[in-house]
Parts: sequence; C-alpha cells; structure tokens
Amino acid sequence: MSRLTKLFAVFCLSIVLSGCNAVVMAPAGDVAMQQRDLILISTFLMLLIIVPVLTLVVVFTRKYRATNKEARYEPDWDHSTHLELVIWAAPLAIIICLGAVTWVSTHLLDPYRELGRIAPGQPVTPDMEPLQVEVTALDWKWMFIYPQYNIATVNELVAPVNRPISFKLTSSTVMNSFYIPALAGQIYAMPGMQTQLHAVVNQPGEYRGISAAYSGHGFSGMHFKFRGVDDAAFEQWVTKVRQAPDTLDRARYLELEKRSENVAPMHFASVERGLYTAIVNMCVERDKMCMSEMMAIDARGGLGLAGIGNMAPALYGGGERNRAVFGPQKTYVAAICTVDEAIAMTAKLPAIGAPNAAPFIGAGLRQPSMLQAAGATGWLTGHEHFNQTAHAAIL
Repeated sequence: MSRLTKLFAVFCLSIVLSGCNAVVMAPAGDVAMQQRDLILISTFLMLLIIVPVLTLVVVFTRKYRATNKEARYEPDWDHSTHLELVIWAAPLAIIICLGAVTWVSTHLLDPYRELGRIAPGQPVTPDMEPLQVEVTALDWKWMFIYPQYNIATVNELVAPVNRPISFKLTSSTVMNSFYIPALAGQIYAMPGMQTQLHAVVNQPGEYRGISAAYSGHGFSGMHFKFRGVDDAAFEQWVTKVRQAPDTLDRARYLELEKRSENVAPMHFASVERGLYTAIVNMCVERDKMCMSEMMAIDARGGLGLAGIGNMAPALYGGGERNRAVFGPQKTYVAAICTVDEAIAMTAKLPAIGAPNAAPFIGAGLRQPSMLQAAGATGWLTGHEHFNQTAHAAIL
C-alpha cells in the first residue's frame, strides 16, 4: 500500500468518525456525568501501568536487539530486588485505588438509590418532588405512564430539567434494556418484575433513548425521543397530552401490547387506575390471577385440591398467543377474587376439564375421598366451594 493510499484511508476514516456523537462522554445528566468520570478515572489508573509497560517493551526491544553490540550482555542475571518492588508494588497500589473508587462509585450510582444531588453543589431539597415515570417495554416500543399527571405516552418521554426522575420499569413479554446514554446507565426491564432507576437531566435538549438488549424482529426500531425542557414547557406538554382523544385502559393496553414496529409517538389523555400494577403482576386481563395474589396464596400454603380445577385456557390475544404446538392447550390459573373476574373466567371457551385429583396427595392436600365426604357434609371451605362452583359453570 502506497503512502498516498494510507493518507487517503486515514482521511476517509476521520470523516466517518467525525459524524459520531460521543454522548456517553458528553452527557446531559448528573448521573451520566458521574458515570463518565468513573470511566475516565478507571482508564487513567489502568494507563499508569499500561503506558510504562508498552513504552518499556519498545525501549528494551530496541536496546537489546541483536545488532546492538554495545548493550550489556548478562546471561547469569536472575534477580533484582528493586525491580521486583516496582513490578509488584505499583500494580498493587493501582488496584487498591481502582477498587476503592469502584466500590464507592458503585454504591453512589446504584440505580435504586435516590438522588442526593441534581448537580455538583446542588443537593436535593425536601421540597423537590421527583417526577415519577412508569416504564413498560412492549414489542417493539416503549410506554411511559406519568401517575402524578394521569397521562401516558408511547415512544416519547419528556421531563423538566433539574428535577429528579424516578423510573419504575417492567416488561410485557421478554427482558429488555432501557437506556438513555445522555441521562444515566442502562437498566433491565423484565416481565413480572419491577426495576428502578433514578436520574436527572440538567441540560435542555432532545436525546435518544434505545433498547440495549436484542428482543426480536422489531428491535432495530425500538427507540424513542427523550426531551429535557424547562418547567413551563413541561406543563404545556402535559396540557397538550391531556387533550389527546385516546385514553389508556386495560382493553386499549391489550391492543397496544400486540407486536408492532417503528411506532410513531402516541399520547393518552388518561390512564386507568392500577394499570401499571396489573402489568407488573401480569394480570391485565381481569380473569387472570395476579402474581401477587398467587404468591400470597402460596405463602399461606396454597389452596390444596381446591386450586387444581381453577384453570382457564390461555386464549387471550385473539387465541393465537400461547398456543401449544404439541400437547394440550396451554392454561393459566384463573382469578378467584371478585365476581367480575369469575364471570370473565367462565366466559373462556373451550372449557378446561379438571385434572385427575388422585395423584395430588401430600402435605396440605386432602385425600379425594375426604374432599368428597366434605362436599357431602357441607364443610367445604370458601375457596373450595368457589372453585367447584366456577368449574361447574365452565363445564
């Protein structure tokens, strides 16, 4: 390769790299700035060893090359106390410093930890109410609920500058990663679970939010705009969203949950109460038992034989989702709390027959003969009576 060709390649590479936006190294939020500082400090501490070692490699290679007849040749040399001290003491000191910095920063930048400051020298005061945002990762879009303002958006996030932001995150299907490089580090959103992230934006502007974990065919279009605005502009934006014709209830969410790609920003003037809690507990459909309810029942020892007939077919999503490829139709545990949930459960068709209760014996489970005797004598528990009634209604 000629010298001219090499210079041309370097020139082309510089043109390409000039279009890169190093937002991680020039963030707009205090949390991201502290993370950037941690990267710089860690890199500097490691370079204290890397640079001298690489430099000495070049020096020793040149000095002790075969053609250098003036270099000292000492074939019997095998030890130097001073060299051993340098080799072991310097890296040890750097590792101690790096470990201390990392340990402190890891605790200070814990995403679950509430912010202690909004900027250097500006602590969070008691009168600063954090902006609460409930984030749901859908296929393939992001949904944001503002519970303090009873509004919601899709693929658009707006927050006032210099105001702490408290994110709560979950997912509707698969694990995803919520990441706004200019604001803070990434945090995972997982179905049936809730994670948290605290951050603040200090500079007005428009920034990019992305999904940092591959989640399927529409992953490349799963990004959104994040805007930092002043308080007046934020209030104007809230007013604009409240004028939207659409509202976000459970039925609308189930439509929104369906897979779609490259979704344009959407606004919802109001949000049904308790929707985000239902999303986290995977019971947006009213006939599904919430995970919190199921765990509470399990903590009390379960429902025994009365619970094995409390199942409904997984036909939500138009009957396509959760369809079994082999074997019987997939089922889930139906809700048992309210009349509305019971009616919704009994409306599921086709009905699921009760499994054979004979194998279900053990701690906390009554023998089938005892259950039949209990029904004959009328001393079934409330849960047992409900499940037998609901099962009869399905069949």
